[in-house]
Amino acid sequence: MTVDRRTLLGAGMAAAVTAIIAGRAFSAPKRAYAFTLSDAEWRKRLSPLAYAVLREEATERAFTSPLNKEHRAGTFLCAGCALPLFSSATKFASGTGWPSFWRPLPRAVDTSTDYKIGVPRTAVSCHRCGGHLGHVFDDGPPPTGQRYCMNGAALTFVAKG
Repeated sequence: MTVDRRTLLGAGMAAAVTAIIAGRAFSAPKRAYAFTLSDAEWRKRLSPLAYAVLREEATERAFTSPLNKEHRAGTFLCAGCALPLFSSATKFASGTGWPSFWRPLPRAVDTSTDYKIGVPRTAVSCHRCGGHLGHVFDDGPPPTGQRYCMNGAALTFVAKG
């Protein structure tokens, strides 16, 4: 049996559409969060970049966050609701251009599957306000092997002491 180019392209398109639809079908429904604001209140509270990242799931440009160079002891908080998310003790230099951590604080983040670039990724959001923080990948250092690759615009930092 010979497969012509048109049949092969049609099968590929059908598979891609099916994957996108399946991704949407299996997306977790939005849940109610303990900290909520109206869209106008979020816009007033956040910088334009923080709003785009936290509320619209944008990604800041790599190597632009001052938090990449933050090496003091302390805690990284959600820029939307100030929930403590990551200890500085879990931050590491991933070389990716975004603040990276190998573990969040307990009950600080939620994860869901996102298909925005056509392939499944694990999106990370704030447990209290639902703000988009970034993604988690399985290429981090021990002990977890995970890399929580976070948008610096979604975080603030409070130094210890």
